Amino acid sequence: MSAKAISEQTGKEFLYKHICTTAAVQNRFRYANVTAETDWKRLVQDHPWLLTERLVVKPDQLIKRRGKLGLVGVNLDLEGVKKWLQTRLMKETMVGKAKGILKNFLIEPFVAHKQEEEFYVCIYAAREGDYMLFHHEGGVDVGDVDSKALKLLVGVDEKISADTVKSQLLTHAPADKKEMLTSFLVGLFNMYEDLYFTYLEINPLVVTKDGVYVLDMAAKIDATADYLCKAKWGDVEFPPPFGREAYPEEAYIADLDAKSGASLKLTLLNPRGRIWTMVAGGGASVVYSDTICDLGGVNELANYGEYSGAPSEQQTYDYAKTILSLMTREKHPDGKVLIIGGSIANFTNVAATFKGIVRAIKDYQVPLKEHEVTIFVRRGGPNYQEGLRVMGEVGKTTGIPIHVFGTETHMTAIVGMALGHRPIATQPRVAAHTANFLLNTSSGTTTPASSRSASFSEVKTGCKWDHTPTKKHTIMMFCFPLFLPLLFLCPSLLISVAKSTTLFSDHTKSIVWGMQTRAVQGMLDFDYVCSRQEPSVAAMVYPFTGDHKQKFYWGHKEILLPVFKNMADAMKKHPEVDVLISFASLRSAYDSTIETMQYPQIRTIAIIAEGIPEALTRKIIKMAEEKGVTIIGPATVGGIKPGCFKIGNTGGMLDNILASKLYRPGSVAYVSRSGGMSNELNNIISRTTDGVYEGVAIGGDRYPGSVFMDHVLRYQDTPGVKMIVVLGEIGGNEEYKICNGIKEGRITKPVVCWCIGTCATLFSSEVQFGHAGACANQASETALAKNKALEEAGAFVPKSFDELGDIIKSVYDNLVAKGVIVPAKELPPPTVPMDYSWARELGLIRKPASFMTSICDERGQELIYAGMPITEVFKSEMGLGGTLGLLWFQRRLPRYACQFIEMCLMVTADHGPAVSGAHNTIVCARAGKDLISSLTSGLLTIGDRFGGALDAAAKQFSKAFDSGMLPMEFVNKMKKDGKLIMGIGHRVKSINNPDMRVQILKDFVKQHFPAAQLLDYALEVEKITTSKKPNLILNVDGFIGVAFVDLLRNCGGFTRDEADEFVEIGALNGIFVLGRSMGFIGHYLDQKRLKQGLYRHPWDDISYVLPEHMTM
Repeated sequence: MSAKAISEQTGKEFLYKHICTTAAVQNRFRYANVTAETDWKRLVQDHPWLLTERLVVKPDQLIKRRGKLGLVGVNLDLEGVKKWLQTRLMKETMVGKAKGILKNFLIEPFVAHKQEEEFYVCIYAAREGDYMLFHHEGGVDVGDVDSKALKLLVGVDEKISADTVKSQLLTHAPADKKEMLTSFLVGLFNMYEDLYFTYLEINPLVVTKDGVYVLDMAAKIDATADYLCKAKWGDVEFPPPFGREAYPEEAYIADLDAKSGASLKLTLLNPRGRIWTMVAGGGASVVYSDTICDLGGVNELANYGEYSGAPSEQQTYDYAKTILSLMTREKHPDGKVLIIGGSIANFTNVAATFKGIVRAIKDYQVPLKEHEVTIFVRRGGPNYQEGLRVMGEVGKTTGIPIHVFGTETHMTAIVGMALGHRPIATQPRVAAHTANFLLNTSSGTTTPASSRSASFSEVKTGCKWDHTPTKKHTIMMFCFPLFLPLLFLCPSLLISVAKSTTLFSDHTKSIVWGMQTRAVQGMLDFDYVCSRQEPSVAAMVYPFTGDHKQKFYWGHKEILLPVFKNMADAMKKHPEVDVLISFASLRSAYDSTIETMQYPQIRTIAIIAEGIPEALTRKIIKMAEEKGVTIIGPATVGGIKPGCFKIGNTGGMLDNILASKLYRPGSVAYVSRSGGMSNELNNIISRTTDGVYEGVAIGGDRYPGSVFMDHVLRYQDTPGVKMIVVLGEIGGNEEYKICNGIKEGRITKPVVCWCIGTCATLFSSEVQFGHAGACANQASETALAKNKALEEAGAFVPKSFDELGDIIKSVYDNLVAKGVIVPAKELPPPTVPMDYSWARELGLIRKPASFMTSICDERGQELIYAGMPITEVFKSEMGLGGTLGLLWFQRRLPRYACQFIEMCLMVTADHGPAVSGAHNTIVCARAGKDLISSLTSGLLTIGDRFGGALDAAAKQFSKAFDSGMLPMEFVNKMKKDGKLIMGIGHRVKSINNPDMRVQILKDFVKQHFPAAQLLDYALEVEKITTSKKPNLILNVDGFIGVAFVDLLRNCGGFTRDEADEFVEIGALNGIFVLGRSMGFIGHYLDQKRLKQGLYRHPWDDISYVLPEHMTM
């Protein structure tokens, strides 16, 4: 959601902090918040004016008309305030249809004033700009300000001026207050714009000789502008509407949503209800709620929510377990139902999201059965068959009744089944699979022949599917102030703009902004199956890499598409491109779109990103209108023209493209707000008519770049379109333009229309649906009012979404009967190869992996070390030694073993700058090399002579000990064979000058290891060698080698073979390498810090020994 209401206290805080005006704003920051937990003594200390001023007290919980409801205490002292609160604080109260508890109050100084000093001011956003309303009379009895107030429109990108305010708003204001009011109103509007308000009302605004007083205030801000306004806003708390509690589960899901690129929403309506929903998609979630309410389930509907945007398995699990936890807290005498519904997904892997839901169902299977929960599932989209299969399987294994349906079932049919209004379908589902578009057996790479000729009802032209040349036409644009009633039913503004009736043809070329390789490949596959001669994507733009080529498939053949770092190069090299598909993020979508519109060749832009601030969207719309560019979006999946072109992920994967017959044109064109519901319309239209001619999802934001009427008029002017389907929704007034167009005769083709969101009027408190624009600000914006107006205007309006398909079929059959539509003969569609990765996802093929790993898995929500989630690694406090145990040995080692590993790393970390490895690192660092090069130089010296004795010592001592040799026999044999005993001997240390590193390790091993036979054996060898020469001691390498063998053999975690294998493959040398790397890095940093220059070895430390005949 974008526009969110803030508390009065927050709104005033913003105003007091940020307004810039010469008017004296009084009582700045003089307010005190009171709740049931308030410490009055502390409150008075923080706000001493409470003891000296007369006071006003009122609830601050988004309640309208508090004065008329008797919810404002006026002209009280502090004791009077306390007494007034006694009868209201934490008391249940009815406000309209909403019943809630008064729990948050605001105390402010009472302002004594005259009635003629009260004024009314309101600023609100509209598509064409921001309206400021001003009335010279304010207060509780202000009445109908829409008809009384003077109004000023400040257009998008325009500035407000003092002269305009005076001349248009203050004509009836007292002369002595005009200057002060002018300065305040200009400052207020500038603050409103600067802080991304969408609504701001002050009533009354009191102006006296002392200055301006803001008495009562209501406001909304654009929450999507948080990334722009965070420094000014701070942490904003958005209170729930009065009558609906703020539940911690809602906050938890909101937090998940904020951290995710997906969309996760949850609103609790009635936690004791028996009907729960878990719906995929913003539009679909509204449709399911509508249907539940239509069938009489409004009082039992427990929640509203949606998940969409391809959430991960873990995110879906977290979302599902939250809902299952809520619905299994309190039993219902009739049991409960869970509706897991959704439209046909465009790009979400249904099986992946269902895996998260299945995990949650398994975790909650016992309480689900105790609460007699029955689950109904309906879904479509990529890999939906596998998702439905696993959902059906979990029902069988857990014993929970789960009824599963796919795209052959109408989207909302499961609601009637769940509520007992229709029998539960028992017929087996059609044996379908995502792999039904088989691999093409032909070895050729040519484009397949067209599978269907144009409909007999279409006009034949030179272009294969295109039937209408580009032309100019008049677009009717209406400006609707937020509070005006149905006056807008008559057109008030006509703007003639050169825009194309035909946006896409089978020759359309596009540029894709963003590295969206999956979406591009989907477009190319669509092109191929539509028998296009060339790909519809000419190039990609991605600012974060240099210019390069990206590989894609055209049928069987691999092709390269150019990727440009900047837009200018892409446009210059591809002048044939006239469409841009922008996958830019919400933060960069505005800038990239404005840049794109600088190139006259671009006529259509699709903006996929959701969450672009409304003020920026309106600037995009204004520029697009000026340049004659059609904008689809923001917050959209795009659109599709069967046989010609599709935007990004629209229409889903190829199985849905083929199932919905989107590879060739039909006779029905549609326009929808919702992307997911547009795919559902593809399905419905393909089942009830000869198919889709064109479909566009304009996006769910409050101000979509193009509106319903823009596309309806295009369809009206396109001969190939014989009927039009519009799926509107609650919020805004755009559907009334269609009413007007039908009445005036501008629209003559049959229009089937349904507005979703009919349930909103049945809820006791305001519910913000999944789309930002799905919120009615007045009665005319409700779905019920729109559906009624559409029907009265002559559109075909079903009684509910359930009947939409029936109405479409009825209208279509009538057109066929009249001969307006002559269905063409259907031919088998061409086939296209399946991507290897997707075929593997579906389990259709297998291939040996290039790599195998058994120590780490980063693919899920959480990093896993040898089967242990990283959170558990930290909770267990196993340290570096334990982590090494997991990654090297795939074991959770005992605590003493972890400590011993860490001690080994500590004692081997460094041995001074003179040893070969450190010396090499230092020389390399002083030569100006980087850290990695210097470290590598040092590590390459490790071998049998330096630091690599751990493995060799472990092998030599183990072999001798295991073969039963006595220590003396081992020493004598090594001497006889002329071999050094690895791990014996030190250049400095001796039996008389022991190595304290060895002593520390020896004490620890003797104290903590369960057995140390090999170490004891090595110490016996040391006695023999030191008797011959004092420095032939068991050195640190040898000690670690033999002690590690004891550890592996005796800790209980390894078999003898496993322990020997780890020694054989070099695991012990890894200890030295890892430990000494710390020291080498230290030497590198030390040399850089000391700024040492290039090293050159001194001549006097080199013996130059040359052959005599070469000496001088």
